[in-house]
Amino acid sequence: MSQGLENRHCLCHISVGFLFGGNVKITIIINDAPYGSERAYNALRLADVLLTMEEDAEISVFLLGDAVLCAKKGQKTPQGYYNIEKMLLPILRRGMVMCCQTCMEARGLTKEDLIEGCRVAKLGELGILVLESDKVITF
Repeated sequence: MSQGLENRHCLCHISVGFLFGGNVKITIIINDAPYGSERAYNALRLADVLLTMEEDAEISVFLLGDAVLCAKKGQKTPQGYYNIEKMLLPILRRGMVMCCQTCMEARGLTKEDLIEGCRVAKLGELGILVLESDKVITF
């Protein structure tokens, strides 16, 4: 990495902590299916970068619509292709992944179908997340 990019990364890291005075609460809302478009992929890449840049960041991911399929366990992708299930694991270790209950029911998913650690939630819980977050990002 060039020296300029390293410095920019450090400045960004410092400014995030400075602006929010410690714990930054970020909610990422994903609406698209795990495969077919790259929205879920890019949302989870961003979540990973934020976790790397800001040690104290509190990242919550809320999956709506077809995005609830992102949390389905047992995803098998071709070698060399990204795997959304695996991309959720770092977020689950340090943050929270919630799946819309109504969206799951509409797609025939149950809690047993989800990656361990994912929570089934109602839209009201998303409302609370949004109100309590410093930043909300939608994909």
